[in-house]
Amino acid sequence: MINNFQRSNYFLMLATGAMLIGFAPIFVKWSELSPSSIMFYRMVFTLPFLFILNFYLNKKISFSLKNKKTIFYSAIASMAFTFDLVLWHYAMDITSVSNATIIVNSAPILIAILSYIFFKEKPSKGFASSFFITYIGIIGLIIFSNNYLNGKILGDILCLFAALGYAVYLLIISKLGKETALNIIFYTTLFCSIFALIPMLLESGNKFPTTSFEWKNLFLLAFLCQFGGQFLITYGIANISASSGSIGLLMQPLTATILASFIFSEILNTNQILFVLITLFGIYRARISLSKN
Repeated sequence: MINNFQRSNYFLMLATGAMLIGFAPIFVKWSELSPSSIMFYRMVFTLPFLFILNFYLNKKISFSLKNKKTIFYSAIASMAFTFDLVLWHYAMDITSVSNATIIVNSAPILIAILSYIFFKEKPSKGFASSFFITYIGIIGLIIFSNNYLNGKILGDILCLFAALGYAVYLLIISKLGKETALNIIFYTTLFCSIFALIPMLLESGNKFPTTSFEWKNLFLLAFLCQFGGQFLITYGIANISASSGSIGLLMQPLTATILASFIFSEILNTNQILFVLITLFGIYRARISLSKN
């Protein structure tokens, strides 16, 4: 049985993981590479750390799967995740960090809708209110955003499509429950690095890091966000309550918003702060609803 002290430790791990992932948009903003290139290096640089962790935990290099079909489903999930991250990275140059991160994190709402469409899983009673609260907040964020005033609403719209890709990714990997989290993370990271190559070669812009700052920036994106953040969330979320997990995961958009206000001077006005809180509350309720299904 897990005691209160252990639950607190697991919650701290989860919240720390979410906070680390909240640094991702900062590293993306700092990079001078094309959106797909950023994703490619983010994934490729993560792979060696996954091999090291697997050897440390399981005393082997190979990632043995219980079901061969996992390879196929991991590939499909990775295509959706590639779609999500490429759009999100591209949108980061158009919209604000807070808008981009919060809108993409509305994925739990879309997961419930996709689950009903493809798996006939009925949403919980609180889903409708979560849906309206979340998207009232998002609409408010878009309307009162400086990007809206500057005619750059495209970035927020791209983030809505990115959220759909993220939802598909999360929905598929949630159906791979028999596999270990480390195996799922490895194969999705591997496939994402492969799928990112195609748009990377087609894009214009810088594709290769040429400065020490760029190398360090991409390394930190991979190590802190993709490797460290994902591992801590995966390890912590399985051992705490749904409500605690939902609160801890909100550290990601909160961290990104706070950091952006200091680093990029993306100061939120009163209206934006209000709609940020409304959206986060809707996302929290949606995650609670999903966990009850």
